[in-house]
Amino acid sequence: MPIVVNLDVVLAQRKMRSKELAARIGLTEANVSLLRSGKVRGIRFETLEKICAALDCQPGDLLAYAGSDAGGTDPSPDGV
Repeated sequence: MPIVVNLDVVLAQRKMRSKELAARIGLTEANVSLLRSGKVRGIRFETLEKICAALDCQPGDLLAYAGSDAGGTDPSPDGV
């Protein structure tokens, strides 16, 4: 998957555990774990907003585009 979740990195930088983040944003520890591992297919903007507020970060600190591993071409014909 070309989108990489860097929640672990940001949590470590803030010296915060997943359990504390889960309590602050009102998610279960299991859901935070799924987010950390990148095993989710989507995230609500409301949840992303809560995470950013709790960690004092930007969405771009949590998510990164890794590009395509196969051929390195843009999948959209117009580059958008």
